[in-house]
Amino acid sequence: MAGYLVDLVIFSLLVIGITAFNGVLTNSIGEKLFGGKQRTEISSRSEGIQSGWRSVGGKNKH
Repeated sequence: MAGYLVDLVIFSLLVIGITAFNGVLTNSIGEKLFGGKQRTEISSRSEGIQSGWRSVGGKNKH
């Protein structure tokens, strides 16, 4: 019974890991192929908005 559970856990982790890697890989290929000139428009706009923000976490005491 313990062997079955170990096999089930290993199989589950492999399926989840391969699925996650496949999603990241497909997304990056899609951005490169179909992104065009504006593929970084959203991240560039977000960085522009956040450029003047202060850091969170308080002052460093050192």
